[in-house]
Amino acid sequence: MQLNATIARQIVERTMKIIHYSVNVMDEHGRIIGSGDPSRLNQRHEGAVLAITDNRVVEIDPGTALQLKGVKPGINLPIVFRDQIIGVVGVSGTPDQVRNYGELVKMTAELIVEQEALMSQVQWNKRHREELVLQLIKDTELNDAQLLSIAQKLDLDLAQPRIAALVKVLPAEGESLSLEHLQKMVHLLEYPERDNLVGIHSVSLNEIVVLKPITLEEAGWSRDIEQKRINKLMRRVAKESQFSIQIALGDYFPGLPGLSRSFQTAQATLSAGKNDEDVLFYQDHLLPVLLSGLKDDPWRYEQLVKPLDALKANDPKGTLLKTLKIFFAQNCDLAQTCEMLHIHRNTLRYRLDRIEQETQLSFNNLSDKTRLYIALSC
Repeated sequence: MQLNATIARQIVERTMKIIHYSVNVMDEHGRIIGSGDPSRLNQRHEGAVLAITDNRVVEIDPGTALQLKGVKPGINLPIVFRDQIIGVVGVSGTPDQVRNYGELVKMTAELIVEQEALMSQVQWNKRHREELVLQLIKDTELNDAQLLSIAQKLDLDLAQPRIAALVKVLPAEGESLSLEHLQKMVHLLEYPERDNLVGIHSVSLNEIVVLKPITLEEAGWSRDIEQKRINKLMRRVAKESQFSIQIALGDYFPGLPGLSRSFQTAQATLSAGKNDEDVLFYQDHLLPVLLSGLKDDPWRYEQLVKPLDALKANDPKGTLLKTLKIFFAQNCDLAQTCEMLHIHRNTLRYRLDRIEQETQLSFNNLSDKTRLYIALSC
């Protein structure tokens, strides 16, 4: 830990609110880096050099002050951090006047240094945890042994099974997304949750990656448990923030390389999901996710959706398309589809006949029906 001008300024400001004497802070070389008298900054303080060299309190009376360079009457005390002298704090005034304040100022200075060291360690841990998350979710040059070594230094257990979740932060209408929004969301994800690994996605700056611990059972990981945790998080977000979120959860894959694959499934699920869905599970969107790459293959995609395009061209009000979507959503059950659409069974049969005419595909043909379903899912 080294003293710098920022810490020195804090020491000067806080102590001078308590005592009405000028306070100086010197670094490990005896150079004044903080002072109640700005004209003394950057001067070499020979009294501080003595205090550092001899590891003792140095009192300077008016006579001695005339013999030393860069000093005034006062008292100078070493600042000690973890048994090492890192600088000196001085109080200007005749020794008899300021002696009683010396230990108080020294204690305040050392407390501020301790606080700054702790905050630096917290920030270091936070930064490296985030970097580790980003390494784990992408193809990295680091091998498993290197990643485990980094995790060990951060006191993280990577043997704990995890799934990846992607949280998209959505600002309120009329507002723009700020770093404060993201930091608030990171805090909500880290506390009081148990052992979440959280990092802001470096590609999409409105998305946050979470590697969530899970409990594996014979049937896999429990969706119900994660749903309850997400519901609780949603309530906290609604109560404590001015933004909304959309969450996509990927699937579980074993081993450290599995975290990257889990992230890919979460990312693909978020892309395939609808904007009005707050929580997206990969298992619920498996087919659209697996088919999402078809759009990158133009001729195959064009051939696949050609019947659907023909239907849309002759369905200006979208009634037939809506009917088709609900029909498939109800697993092709005629009664449930009628109930959802509030129409008579004959009306449904008429619409399905129209869909067959426009698309030139038959619902009685499994291949035709599958083609329509996949085209809707892409």
